[in-house]
Order: sequence, then structure tokens, then C-alpha cells
Amino acid sequence: MNFNILKSYLLQKTGAIEEFPFDAVTLVFKVSGKMFALVGLNNDPLRLNLKCDQAKAEVLREIYPAIEPGYHMNKHHWNTITLDDSIADVEIFSMIDDSYALVIQGLPKSKRPV
Repeated sequence: MNFNILKSYLLQKTGAIEEFPFDAVTLVFKVSGKMFALVGLNNDPLRLNLKCDQAKAEVLREIYPAIEPGYHMNKHHWNTITLDDSIADVEIFSMIDDSYALVIQGLPKSKRPV
């Protein structure tokens, strides 16, 4: 998956914004002030951090060598995916959808995007 497709998909999420809160090479995607994805721009291939249900995170790590516990994140709730084309784009999109949904579920109803 290339960066432009990834960025476009992430920004299609309702209320999604992008920013660089940590440094100039870690692009963060947020909804209502909460992170749902991080992209390491200085990595080749790109690396993507996504929130994930703990049980599902462990299963995904067993299935895909390109998925590891979240780099610089809570290892129980975040995965780092190396975008080396070993995982189908449709599966990555599904993981993005799950991450976004988990963050939305954790928001108070008043802060959820419409």
C-alpha cells in the first residue's frame, strides 16, 4: 500500500484530522482529539500503528509476521504494521476501520462525530 492511498483512506473517516504532535516524521490521525492511527514517515517500508482489541491484536500478530506489538504504544492495545505488501490492502483497511471504531466507542456521545 502506498502512502497516498493510506492517507486518503484514513482521512475519509468522519471527523478525522492529521497532525504532527510529536515530531516531523510521525503523522498522527485523530478523531475528537484521540489518536486512531500513526504513520512513521521516515520508515521504508512505511509503518502504521493502529489501536486493536487485545485478543484480536494477539491473533493478528500470530498470523502476520509484519504485525508486531505497538512501537512506543501500549503493547496490549496497539499494533505496528509494516506495510511491506505482505498483507492485503483490504485487510489493512479493516484494521483501520476497527481502530477508528474502538476510538469512537471510547468517546462520550457528545464528542462522537455525526
